[in-house]
Amino acid sequence: MIEFKDISKTFQTADGPVKAVQGVNLKIADGDVFGIVGFSGAGKSTLVRMLNGLETPTEGSVFINDIEISKLKGKDLREQRKKIGMIFQHFNLLWSRTVLENIEFPLELIGMDKTERIKKAQQLAELVGLGDRTHAYPSQLSGGQKQRVGIARALANNPDILISDEATSALDPQTTDEVLDLLDDINQKLNLTIVIITHEMHVIRRLANKVAVMENGKIIEEGLVSDVFTNPKQALTKRFVNAEVDTNQTPDIKSVAKDLLQRYPNGQLIQLRFHGNQVENPVVEQVIKSFPGLELSILEGSIHQLADKNATIGTLFIQLLGTKEDIEAAVKLFNELRVETKVITDE
Repeated sequence: MIEFKDISKTFQTADGPVKAVQGVNLKIADGDVFGIVGFSGAGKSTLVRMLNGLETPTEGSVFINDIEISKLKGKDLREQRKKIGMIFQHFNLLWSRTVLENIEFPLELIGMDKTERIKKAQQLAELVGLGDRTHAYPSQLSGGQKQRVGIARALANNPDILISDEATSALDPQTTDEVLDLLDDINQKLNLTIVIITHEMHVIRRLANKVAVMENGKIIEEGLVSDVFTNPKQALTKRFVNAEVDTNQTPDIKSVAKDLLQRYPNGQLIQLRFHGNQVENPVVEQVIKSFPGLELSILEGSIHQLADKNATIGTLFIQLLGTKEDIEAAVKLFNELRVETKVITDE
């Protein structure tokens, strides 16, 4: 169990004090994949640096399994850090060392026998899918392969906690998904607690089971990813969720909406949002059957699976043509079927 109790961190600068983290209370259970999301400057990286003792809180306490990390120093802190692996955005590999030698490096630092550490590094290379690239140098690897080396190295000391600090930000979308699949596999096989720092809601959707949203050093919303995605409460959370859910939305949807509304002034454009098993329900068919005089056209749609395999969200953009009464009744029926509706205007 990781616990942040009343954590605040203030930095003293030439322009005065800067409150990077303010009054954070947070619990992360063993085995969780916990995402902390926010824009640059939200305080998320500062918060996590207090987890491994790289920063000391100005106020409050940080506990890992009832050990107060924020009070440890010297040898005790170094021993605790061995239980925390960290992967970074820019890999931080040693360019003069091979894949195997990079993975070995943390084991060298603790004085492990050479034969034993080579064996351990080889096992980790196999785990991350680089068993046939152990003698390659970082310059010979793709970005995704470099990050796999970073993940293997972070696992060298058999940590209980793995921190991912914007680990996929420098990767292309396909490679990002491959790395996320790898982290999910590692979480399942090793039962690691993974803490993800990111500004990408896609990473949270694909990997995390719980999430906290940070803004101006404070946690403004937290909960199960399935709950936060289906019912975001804060404006910033809605912004993150909408940006991810509507990823496949036509970029110029507003111009499309304006054109359609001008051509069909008696019509209406509607965005439908589905949650969970609503995705499987034939709600569009029900509306068509209920209002035979209504024309319904599907303009665009997408479905997203959350890390919780039982949680799904979907978005559908439709055009309704018919009488004002029928259109209003159709929107009411969508709502009665527990489908979120949003009227799209040309403004």
